[in-house]
Amino acid sequence: MSPIPLTVNGEPREVADRLTLADLVAELSSANSGVAAALNEAVVPRGSWPRTELTAGDRVEILTAVQGG
Repeated sequence: MSPIPLTVNGEPREVADRLTLADLVAELSSANSGVAAALNEAVVPRGSWPRTELTAGDRVEILTAVQGG
């Protein structure tokens, strides 16, 4: 399987073919909660991440909530 090109948080990136959104989030964030993901400008519910397969040209945004004061 050859890598596929994506844009992740505005940066070009290549990932393994058949990678899911859950796999990508796990690679990029160590947070267990407070993480949101959007695919092609649409928020994807966390329960759908494991079955959301990424394809060439997808635009992914991964956001992590940060507490502050």
